[in-house]
Amino acid sequence: MAYSPRSVAVEAAVAAGRLLRERLGRVQEIRFKGAVNLVTEVDEASEQLILERIREAFPEHAILSEERGADLSVSDSRYLWVVDPLDGTTNFAHGYPLFAVSIAFVVDGEPELGVVYQPVLDELFVAQRGAGAFLNGRRIRVSDQDSMIMALLATGFPYDLERRKQALAHFGRFTTLTRAIRRDGSAALDLCYVAAGRFDGFWEPELAPWDTAAGALIVREAGGVVTDYSGCPLTLESVSCVASNGKLHQQILDVLNADRPDHV
Repeated sequence: MAYSPRSVAVEAAVAAGRLLRERLGRVQEIRFKGAVNLVTEVDEASEQLILERIREAFPEHAILSEERGADLSVSDSRYLWVVDPLDGTTNFAHGYPLFAVSIAFVVDGEPELGVVYQPVLDELFVAQRGAGAFLNGRRIRVSDQDSMIMALLATGFPYDLERRKQALAHFGRFTTLTRAIRRDGSAALDLCYVAAGRFDGFWEPELAPWDTAAGALIVREAGGVVTDYSGCPLTLESVSCVASNGKLHQQILDVLNADRPDHV
């Protein structure tokens, strides 16, 4: 049977999302990866489902997933799957219905396909490089907002409690410069909401590739811009992330870098 990366990613994301939806409010085991960073048995069940489907279709491809890390048995592959089986674990563990499954397919270090599925709202975001971004089959575009004071932005905070101080300083600045800020706890969805024009921009200081690989491609294919805090294009090695409709991008970067001595 012939498989395509798109069909495998979409089917795996939707199947995993249904599992998450069925288990919402029924978490039995919560463990800590840090002071406030959670993992549940549902994260692992979702991850197992996704990885099994990818390996069945493409056993020669490498996989990088949040809970299991990198599959080193095929580390020399040109093809890499980047998987977050449950983006928004804290939300999920508390029964807060804002979370998603995120799957990206990367070729030679460049994301070629991004799929993010929000199972509670049954919203499937899909983008392929050069082919546009779509929500449930309908093409989406970033907003055309160019005024910061009229903008709705989103952000996230680091898990490290000490490093939240700088994040809170940025949050405070943006609250006086924008219409409103949201902090909903799922970077993958924040990026998709920028792509769909629901948010005008997003920033977060400490993220992993499984948080951003799919969503960043979806933003770009929707006409937006995604960089790190220095303004360099986002890569799998980037830690900080800024996404916007493009028109507000430099303004967001200026706020984030206002304290840097080399910032002009």
